[in-house]
Formats: sequence, structure tokens, C-alpha cells
Amino acid sequence: MASKKVLIVYAHQSGASFNAAAKDAAVEVLSAQGCAVEVSDLYAIKFRAAATAEDVGEVKNPQHFRYSEETKLAWEEGKLSADIMEEQRKLKEAELVIFQFPMYWFSFPAILKGWIDRVLTLGFAFSPEKRFSEGVFKDKRALLSFTTGSQQSMFSSNGINGDMNVTLWPMQNGILHYCGFQVLAPQIFWAPSDSSAEARAAMLESWRKRLAGVFGDAPLTFTPLECFDVKAGFQLKPDVQEKHAGREFGLTAGVHLGKPLPPHSQMKAGV
Repeated sequence: MASKKVLIVYAHQSGASFNAAAKDAAVEVLSAQGCAVEVSDLYAIKFRAAATAEDVGEVKNPQHFRYSEETKLAWEEGKLSADIMEEQRKLKEAELVIFQFPMYWFSFPAILKGWIDRVLTLGFAFSPEKRFSEGVFKDKRALLSFTTGSQQSMFSSNGINGDMNVTLWPMQNGILHYCGFQVLAPQIFWAPSDSSAEARAAMLESWRKRLAGVFGDAPLTFTPLECFDVKAGFQLKPDVQEKHAGREFGLTAGVHLGKPLPPHSQMKAGV
């Protein structure tokens, strides 16, 4: 792991939080093994969440402002706002990106969603030709590490919050895999605020142990882009559908073919 570069995108307001402890543990463990670790503390740097025309300087088409097209042009010309360019520099250099955050409303905190909206611009992070398994960041790894406010049982297939695999699909497939990342299984800290000090310590110790070998983790499985027919509107090719017709489960939480969802496909590798 020596000389590996890691970016931690951290989104919590309090240095006394469990998220802060998880972030600090990652910095300590990875740095001790020779990794070069950089932290983007979004609240500390007052990262602006809203994606607006301010991000591009001179707007090319003020009559019909379209953020993705305008940021692509600004990126090509090196004219994106300084805060975006700095985060893109960090991301470009990183071999592993860890997103550390508390889950808000079954998703990211607004400041982290703003980082995603503003930093992962068209051209830099994806294009029509470079996405999913052929994505820009296919040589990089990404990992969601987050806390929940609810117990694990509540995020089960028969729990009130629903299956966590379904909750994770738009974040892990629609964002990370879309940009080509090799997505590692998430590190979920279930309701630490409701846990004992001993339980929280055990959570952090488990995280530390995982981090010691994180570059050896197998990524989650997603259906390759080549399995979809572009001319048919990116539908699964008939031979792929036929191959899976007799199987008990669908391919993934999203591409499930009307079958039961494959258990733990967004939470564990190799399932």
C-alpha cells in the first residue's frame, strides 16, 4: 500500500462525531501503511453545495443555461471555479476515494451531494462514451462509509425502511459505478448514536481492520456496459436475458428482470 494515494471526502460538522472518529481512524491506519492521504473536509472549507452559473465564469449560452454543457466547456478551457478545480485535482490523483458521512434522508448530506454535483462534471468524470464499466475512473476505487440513524433491522427486506441494497443502488450504481469506479462494499455504522461506548469502539476497530487490507477488497459486481444493446435503448441483450431466465434472482438491485432482488448485492462482494 506504500505510496497509494487516498482521498477522503468528509461531510460532518462536528469534530466530536462518530463520523469524525471514523475519518480519523482512516487517516491514521492508511498513513501508517505509507499511503498519502488527503482529506476534503467540506464543512471546514465551506464548500458551496449549489451548482450555479458561478461555477463556469463566462456563460456561453445565457438564454438557455445548461449546467452540464457549460461546465464541460469551462473544464475544457480550464475555467471552472477554483474550488471545483482543486477537488478535481485531488480526485484525479487518488487511487481510492472514501466518502465519510452521516446518511441524511436515505442519501447524502446536501453539502456532499453538492460536491458530487459540482465536481463530477461532464467531460471530467463521465461522457456518453465513458461511463459505467467503461467509465473515466475505472482504475480507481471508491467506498461509501457512513452512519445511520436507524438500526440495521429497520433496513432489511422486511423492515420499515426497506432493503438497504435498494437504498444504496442510486448512490453506488447511479453515481460511483456510472463514473467507472470499482465500488467497494460500503462500511455501514448502524445507529452509533444509540449504541454503547463499547459497541462504538468495536465498530471503529472493525473499520481499522478492514482498512488494513482495503486495497485487496474485491469490488461489488455490476452488469458490464457490453451487456446492453445501445440501439434498443440500452436494454439487456436477448442472450444475456436468456442466460439469466432460469435463475432465481435478478442480476442486481436495479437490473432485476422482475425477479427477487439478489441478496446483499450492494453490500457484499461476490454475491
